[in-house]
Amino acid sequence: MHDIEPFTLWRDEYIAAEERRSPFFGARNSLTQYTHKIYNYYIHPQWDSFGSNTLYAKLLFVDYSQGYAILELIGEWNDCLYNDIMYLKRYVVDPLISQGIVRYILLCEQVLNFHGDDDSYYEEWYDDTKDDDGWIVCLNTLSHVVEEMQSTRLQHYLHFGKLFNNINWRPHKPDRIYEAIEGLVQRGQRRLY
Repeated sequence: MHDIEPFTLWRDEYIAAEERRSPFFGARNSLTQYTHKIYNYYIHPQWDSFGSNTLYAKLLFVDYSQGYAILELIGEWNDCLYNDIMYLKRYVVDPLISQGIVRYILLCEQVLNFHGDDDSYYEEWYDDTKDDDGWIVCLNTLSHVVEEMQSTRLQHYLHFGKLFNNINWRPHKPDRIYEAIEGLVQRGQRRLY
């Protein structure tokens, strides 16, 4: 896991640590010193911590005028033991919502496991964004993670599954990805697995 780096090709357009409105403003990550771990495995030092023991993130892009954010995740999303959604909601999403961000693209290719629990924070996140035509999409989620998310009934709050998987987002600019995902959501293709 230590050699899996966050996506970096958009750094010319957005760097969360340099954006005053970002929840990661001022974050300083080493290029060589490994400090973050998921269980006993070190992860690349460029991933940002937001309080979780098992889930890390990189805020890749935010468009404040369009109201969307693209966030890459790595690790084990464990609400059962560590209440990861609480940390994500309070320390990443809430500050973004206060800046008018209501649409979220979560890149979940590196989320290796999901352990669900209560859906209260997901419901709160959904409620905080729905009146502004907001949405939350989990892109390229592993099939066993999709199954666990479904069993936790997160399909009531998040878009994920077949329609939002196998999307090759890397060669595209953030605005193109946003437009494509917005199109999928707006066409009413919700909750298809």
